[in-house]
Amino acid sequence: MSSYADPLAPVAENPDTYEFISNETSFRAGEGLYKCPASCSLEFGSVEDLCTHLTDDPGCNVVPVPLSFRQPAGPEQERMGHYHEKSGYIYGFHRPNTFECMKAHDYETHRTHNVYYPFADREEWELAKFLSDNLNQGQITCFLKLLWVKSNTRKPPQFTSAQQLFTFMDALPKGPKWNCETIHTEGYITTHPVQLIWRDALEVTRHIFGNPVFTNDMEFDPYEVCVNGEREYGEWMSCPRAHEIQNQLPEGATIVLIVLASDKTPVTRQSGGLEMHPTFLTIANIRSDIRMKATAHAWACVAYMPIPEFLCHPDFSSLLQARLWHRCMDIVFHDLKIAASTGTQMVDPIGLLRYAFTPLVAYTADLPEQQMIACISKNASPITLAIQPQFGNGLLYQPRHGNITIEALHQLCQRVDPWKVQEFQDEAKVLHLSGVQLPFWRDWRFADPAIFLSPDILHTCHKFFFNHVLKWCKEAVGPDELDSRFHSQHKRIGTCHFGQGVTHVQQMTGHEHRDIQRRIVATIMGVADAEFVHAVRALIDFIYQAQSPTFTASSIAAMSASLQEFYHFKDSILCAEARRGGSGPIAHFEIPKLELLTSFAQAIPNLGAPIQFTSDVSERMLITHCKGPFECTSHQRASFTQQIVRLLDREDTARQFDLYALLRSNNLSLNNLIVEEFDEVVDIDPAFGWIMRVAPEEVSRFHGPRPIRNHFLKGLLSEDGRAAFHVTVSSDLADKTPIFLAQLYQLPDFPLRLHSFIESVDIPGSRFQARLLKVWNKFHLQLHSTLRPRLIMPSQQVQAYPPSDAYAYGNCDTVLLQTHNAGEILSSTS
Repeated sequence: MSSYADPLAPVAENPDTYEFISNETSFRAGEGLYKCPASCSLEFGSVEDLCTHLTDDPGCNVVPVPLSFRQPAGPEQERMGHYHEKSGYIYGFHRPNTFECMKAHDYETHRTHNVYYPFADREEWELAKFLSDNLNQGQITCFLKLLWVKSNTRKPPQFTSAQQLFTFMDALPKGPKWNCETIHTEGYITTHPVQLIWRDALEVTRHIFGNPVFTNDMEFDPYEVCVNGEREYGEWMSCPRAHEIQNQLPEGATIVLIVLASDKTPVTRQSGGLEMHPTFLTIANIRSDIRMKATAHAWACVAYMPIPEFLCHPDFSSLLQARLWHRCMDIVFHDLKIAASTGTQMVDPIGLLRYAFTPLVAYTADLPEQQMIACISKNASPITLAIQPQFGNGLLYQPRHGNITIEALHQLCQRVDPWKVQEFQDEAKVLHLSGVQLPFWRDWRFADPAIFLSPDILHTCHKFFFNHVLKWCKEAVGPDELDSRFHSQHKRIGTCHFGQGVTHVQQMTGHEHRDIQRRIVATIMGVADAEFVHAVRALIDFIYQAQSPTFTASSIAAMSASLQEFYHFKDSILCAEARRGGSGPIAHFEIPKLELLTSFAQAIPNLGAPIQFTSDVSERMLITHCKGPFECTSHQRASFTQQIVRLLDREDTARQFDLYALLRSNNLSLNNLIVEEFDEVVDIDPAFGWIMRVAPEEVSRFHGPRPIRNHFLKGLLSEDGRAAFHVTVSSDLADKTPIFLAQLYQLPDFPLRLHSFIESVDIPGSRFQARLLKVWNKFHLQLHSTLRPRLIMPSQQVQAYPPSDAYAYGNCDTVLLQTHNAGEILSSTS
């Protein structure tokens, strides 16, 4: 686990790493004294005494505890865990994290008295940020020319045009810089110059790793958690793969876990044909609940890959584009690959110096992107050695490890010159290779596409369901009948109601995919064949189980059993002729995404829970980093990418400076100290949580997602405290008798039932019998998460409206109750 090393000692016996030595003087608090970096501020006479103090005193141990260790054990459940013994040593204290590095900016001397420099004050900064975030250049200039702005009784802003405003914004401290590099394609002509717009991935990694916003959500050490004797897989650090890599690194090394995502997307609508191919980076040291929210800004764009048009035969154009993509990836991740091999100094959010290695542990992408990454042809699996005729047979094939691909490419290059493109591509197809001869991951230590290509819940599960399973149901039930059944279903608040049916929809959101999956089995029941329903239900079970945040050997086996259950009944789908193509029924299941489902169970011990690597976030970032900003550009092919980069750079700079200036203006520390008692039962945006702890009076001006409302703090609780109920202050009906309500709701036995309930509880019922009643037609019900009992779920609104002209039988939601004792009652905590 993380411990404190002698800062004067080398970290390894390899002479090449001897430069990684901390400077002892940076620890000194006074003459011969070393100050504790935690809240106690005690001083010690030697580094050894300080290290002992930090290791032994839990109040001063500044390393955050993983969420898995804070998870309470369930009933009759035993949880045990331990860290890796020789990981995450600390080689220095009080080093500048990402925010403290901003103090080294050229204009820092001007911010001694005005932290918002070059802006006059906080008010002017807030105006500038609002204009920059919400208006385009022309709209900003028009606003600043308004007489109201110019003749305001207060001092008008210093900037009088959008250009001046952007000049001021460019004077703020920035993150890793962007580069533009022209790529030469010798021997092959392109219609336009090929330009790679990129940032050094190592600098971006340092920037994210040292961001104090994520202090309370970081993991630095591999660990093992066992539940009732079974190992639990959740975050990447909890997996055996983490221990395997740690054991091959020098003692005390810290693994900084690189996670990448990329996808190609069109940015023009209907015409223009412009596309972008961004690559995003984050680190899996950040807890997945935080990392997988786009609003947490834990991801960063590191490159916009060129998509050139080669003047050559169409058969070779895609191959040349793929080769260029891998070449660009080599440029972007060059320094990161060196750090993965030899290590580098890196400062964490707390300001502690670490000896960091940067392996590529996960890559989120859809199937075509995965095949390009793995350098595999379209008729082969990027994960296993299976090829198309073997897809859909339910068998798990051997992993297609990177060394297998590298060896095949090496032998192929010995026989055929890679730049004899036609001959090389023909030979590559025989070996089920794409024809790319230099994969970018070939020299990235620990990188193996059979491992780092993570299962993608969005594309492999949800879109597979929409593109295949839902179509089978349409064929088996009939489109009109299926639409009619969805249309007739009860409307429930918080769930999408498909009033027009589902057969005509061409594209859906992930939320709509999930809502259809919840209902599809009950919807087709009674029309489709029983075995057909069984096969669909088994797939739905598998998709649901695959989204669990934690796994054990038992749950992995249960998930695999659901998939095998589908394979057992899959012939019923073919018998119903539900799998069809343009020319009629299809008599096989050679579906690439179905083949990928068989690899889920094998991937979990290497990667952890697949849900943490779903591409929901990267799909969202295609909008925020490509499609959205594109609308603010001139739409010119030659310059639109550079314009987008400038827009995003200003946006990132403004967001980071806003929090930095808020802390500086309130004389607060730029270190987000860990506070164990602030262990929330709801997920909170990390920046919002930081502000709420240190400057609660500033919360109102913070722009970001708010936490869900916790009804367990105030309201009605069930007797066991596992459910909370919330109603509005004003009731829908007041002072009504039980007889009146029995008539209104058409519940003739309601008075008798109410009387029996009052008599059944251990409270004298006389004072309740004659009282008039208040009635609410809806209330909020809130529960704890089943899989993570520490967290509470968003509340759900439950309706109970009486019969009316619109709803002849009332509008009521179904609630499943688990009763414990006949006399259980609700208790109020207010």
